[in-house]
Amino acid sequence: MAVSPDYRDYVLELLAPMGCLRHTVMFGGVGIYSHDHFFALIAEDALYLKVDPINRPDFEAAGCEPFRPFGGDKPMSYWSVPLDALEDPDLLVDWARKGVEAAMRAKAGKRKR
Repeated sequence: MAVSPDYRDYVLELLAPMGCLRHTVMFGGVGIYSHDHFFALIAEDALYLKVDPINRPDFEAAGCEPFRPFGGDKPMSYWSVPLDALEDPDLLVDWARKGVEAAMRAKAGKRKR
């Protein structure tokens, strides 16, 4: 799941308008947080955002694909972003906010248990 420093920096620069972001290296990839919400990951120079049943239809309609670590059969709850979003910072921030909202819902659901 290697990530090139140039791609990581490019994605972080595009997401900078969101403010309060931090990132960490994890398993060769990069995890991205908004405040304490893990909402995105970069793996093999591709950006994936947190998806749940509420926002999944948006990702499906845009032709996005689920993240499948190491080519496995079991997808994770992170999906690729539309390619045009990587060329339009405003559009990428809109998509990223969907990921943050999904991460917030997931965290709120864990607290209720």
